[in-house]
Amino acid sequence: MNPIALIPRQTVPALDLALTTGGRYVSGQNSGERFDLLVFYRGLHCPICAKYLLELERLGEEFQKRGVRIVAISSDEVTRGQAMADKVQGRFIEFAYGLGLGLARQWGLYISTSKGKTSIGLDEPALFSEPGVFLIKPDQTLYYGSTQTMPFARPSFSDLLAAVDFAIQKDYPARGEYTGEV
Repeated sequence: MNPIALIPRQTVPALDLALTTGGRYVSGQNSGERFDLLVFYRGLHCPICAKYLLELERLGEEFQKRGVRIVAISSDEVTRGQAMADKVQGRFIEFAYGLGLGLARQWGLYISTSKGKTSIGLDEPALFSEPGVFLIKPDQTLYYGSTQTMPFARPSFSDLLAAVDFAIQKDYPARGEYTGEV
């Protein structure tokens, strides 16, 4: 079964996930002034995810200055979710955990099966979602989305920051919204 494609300018699936700091990330509550940047990552077992999130944390203050709330999300359980939060030591990233794989699929994420231990000696979960990066407007519509089938070649956060600047400066609309006949 292929993932469902989200459509720009349309409402995204609702999220209600526990945060490692306590509380919950609930779609539409305490949204960033301009966007929520949702970064779905594979889990603690993925060293590429940790490196990617460390890069995001480095730019986190710049996103925050632009009215962007950052939430990293995985299907890991609380212990592994907290371990990733501890590894990144994020001041600007909130970490949500416990994403159900059915909901991951609603977000258009690809699902992978375990291949055993990773290069850092951690077991992959039996099933887990592959990466996705989304900018969600406060009205809970999709502005930007990118999904991967692998942990490699993800969108650059510095490029995404420049795109946020452009979108703000030019009041640029979400693109890719057309669903009619072609």
